[in-house]
Amino acid sequence: MAIRHYWSMAVAAVGFRLVLVLFGGDLHLASRPEVSTPLTSLRRLAEGYWLKQASMSPYSGSMYHGSPLLLSVLGPLTSKRSGGHHSHIYCSLVFVAVDFIAAMLIRSTGRSLQMARNRSLKSLDLTKSVNNSVNVSTGDTASLIYLWNPWTIITCVGSCTSPIENLMVVIMLHGACSRLAPLAAFGYVMATHLSLYPAILILPVALLLGYGPDTPPTKVFLQKGLSASKIDMLDNGKGTNQKGFGQFSWKPILHFILWVFIWSCYVLLLNSIILNKVGGLQEMFEKTYGFILTVKDLSPNIGVLWYFFAEVFDFFRSFFLIVFNMNIIFMVLPLAIRLKHRPFFLAFVYTAIVAMLKSYPSAGDSALYLGLLGLFANELAEMQFTFFLFFGYIGVSLLSPVMHNLWIWRGTGNANFYFATGLAYTCLQTVLVVETVSSMIKHDRKLRLLTKA
Repeated sequence: MAIRHYWSMAVAAVGFRLVLVLFGGDLHLASRPEVSTPLTSLRRLAEGYWLKQASMSPYSGSMYHGSPLLLSVLGPLTSKRSGGHHSHIYCSLVFVAVDFIAAMLIRSTGRSLQMARNRSLKSLDLTKSVNNSVNVSTGDTASLIYLWNPWTIITCVGSCTSPIENLMVVIMLHGACSRLAPLAAFGYVMATHLSLYPAILILPVALLLGYGPDTPPTKVFLQKGLSASKIDMLDNGKGTNQKGFGQFSWKPILHFILWVFIWSCYVLLLNSIILNKVGGLQEMFEKTYGFILTVKDLSPNIGVLWYFFAEVFDFFRSFFLIVFNMNIIFMVLPLAIRLKHRPFFLAFVYTAIVAMLKSYPSAGDSALYLGLLGLFANELAEMQFTFFLFFGYIGVSLLSPVMHNLWIWRGTGNANFYFATGLAYTCLQTVLVVETVSSMIKHDRKLRLLTKA
């Protein structure tokens, strides 16, 4: 069921951003720790570009830790020659366009997922029994959630590069879902280059390329094949199983690996050209990936790592760095084994876990996975604690700036005030991940019971 007036709402979301950019004045969002991080700050990018223009390494000092490619693309727009305040507007207009493209790709991906879902339900003869309860247009829903999410809007208007990182992740998932290996490889290489953490999405991308979009578990199709064979072995037996699930194909994955190699060489070549005479690739890796993994900047953010490493003894710092960085990797394989039949949902879960455990999280990370969450509106219709989660996110969004103000500006609070909101935010994300995975498993169990019936 398509959403009426979809285009009106999408255009209104873009128009709302343009109004904030052009007439909102300086909202001071660039200085907000919830919006801008040491990796995504446009002010730091402007500093790096100024250093490069002065024939110095953009990584001199401790200001810039982003990609050299962003320096070449956005750097000229941040220059004072662009007209002072107008430079901020030019960059924000780029981010508005980036957000709109990401929303359209999410919409297209949602349609592909919904077509695959309808084919699976049709092959299982469950179309009526499942779609009678809920059947919304997930692509339209997810893209509107992404466009109208307040966190997406403040990230877009707030002078940070998170929208570009989110777009690269969406391009990767869209390419994998459409089985376009070159596009998926481009998104994967760029997303990993900009942020490192999307590297763990290699598993869901490989499963999407190998199996295709999400389907119910193999057991359901086998069960349907066995029950149907008793009635009509020729028509409904093997054909249903093959049509419903299909075989794993290695060809698109090998194609993907080849394109990852090609794009990686191309990106490294471009970076080396940009950093020629003002640095090198080794310094780039140390100041970007090394900076992410070693958590050297302990300025406050909405995560929990900054507070922990500010308090921990230096003697134990290396040990806890290994623990925190490995914490993400430990969850990758068990989730992939359990959810291998739903690779796109697996990608959503990984994205949410990364947003929760990365060293420098921001509102832009949450904007991405909350947008992708809309793609599973049909499967997660019976999810519990939605009321608690919805108002929990609103509460954290309102309390975080208040606690930061009490601590930094008014001096009537301390770091524990702000850290408490970050802790609550992490707990909310944990509940969200647990509940979505549980609801998806319950949905698959329900399909198995309906097939038996």
